[in-house]
Amino acid sequence: MARGDTVDPRVTRTRQVVLAAVLEELAEVGNAQFTIESVAARCGVGKSTIYRHWDGKLALIVDALHELNAQPAPEPGGSPRERVRDLLHHLGHALTEGSLAPAIPALIEAAEREPEVRRLLDDYSTGRRRALEDALAQGIALGQIDATVDPELAAQALSGAIFYARLMTSTPMTGTAIDQLLAAVLGPPPR
Repeated sequence: MARGDTVDPRVTRTRQVVLAAVLEELAEVGNAQFTIESVAARCGVGKSTIYRHWDGKLALIVDALHELNAQPAPEPGGSPRERVRDLLHHLGHALTEGSLAPAIPALIEAAEREPEVRRLLDDYSTGRRRALEDALAQGIALGQIDATVDPELAAQALSGAIFYARLMTSTPMTGTAIDQLLAAVLGPPPR
């Protein structure tokens, strides 16, 4: 888009409606029955409108994941440990209450059966986990997190525990439980 061009608000609205329908459709029918046609029917737009903006099912899913589950921006003046906490709370919310939450099982099941979906989820998760790793590494560099902590391993342990609680137990991890997890993995915050 050229400088000064504005986006038609109807296009923005249609885009949001379509992306919300993507996650709803995945949650309801799973990836095997998920089609462009089913998304179009769910959100009441023409199939041609969807194809004008996305080149297929995977492009729709990727866009929905990125647009509807954006990680929070760092708080001005916040510490790296607070950034880690914010990212983990966002993850806990996304897996339990956000629009992504009901679609997670369908995406995981699809990743088991379809290599393209597995790559999509791997790329998506890697990018998001990188924000967590970067915050951990910054905390280590500033002496706010113990230098013996491996940022990659800690990011996997922290996010993995939240995913495990959501998918394998009846008690998802949110709120205080996430703060307790953070203290268990990283130790208490420095004084």
